Amino acid sequence: MMATATGLLTAEDFAALPHDSLRLELVRGEIRARAPGFGDHGVAVMQISYPIAQHIYMRKLGCVYATGTGFLLSRNPDTVRAPDCAFIQASRVTPAATAAFWNPVIPDLVFEVVSSGDRPKAVAEKVSMWLDAGVRLVWVVYPTRREVVAHRLGQPEATLTERNTLDGLDVIPGFTLPIADIFD
Repeated sequence: MMATATGLLTAEDFAALPHDSLRLELVRGEIRARAPGFGDHGVAVMQISYPIAQHIYMRKLGCVYATGTGFLLSRNPDTVRAPDCAFIQASRVTPAATAAFWNPVIPDLVFEVVSSGDRPKAVAEKVSMWLDAGVRLVWVVYPTRREVVAHRLGQPEATLTERNTLDGLDVIPGFTLPIADIFD
């Protein structure tokens, strides 16, 4: 590991490390490992990612980023997080947003699928980081509870069950997906 004056890693230090097969994130200069998701996690990611990508690319609304794409959320100390899926509107997709480094363009939407081993405090911290960085809409998907919680800065969270429909609101215009379709 590279040493710095503060003992914290920068995004550049983090990029230079071997990542092998672990999913790693950099949070306030410190490395955090994430275990691979279970089957329910992978299915839920695809059940949302595929319809989102199809909707976005058919309408040329922007760029969708797959699981594991690192976004540079802050500097000094640096934070690089990787959601299960992210979207950036076309007007905000710059060359830096598709460059060979951590993406410095903050997504308009991210979603995270909660695995059985994820701690509620860690999930809440991640949601707060995304919102504080400027993400307009965060969906947290709970496969075991079969629900999605939608978060927007300054607004109360909305818990959606299988009787509800996920809505892209003004972030992904025209996108809807029945919650039941995520878990079937």
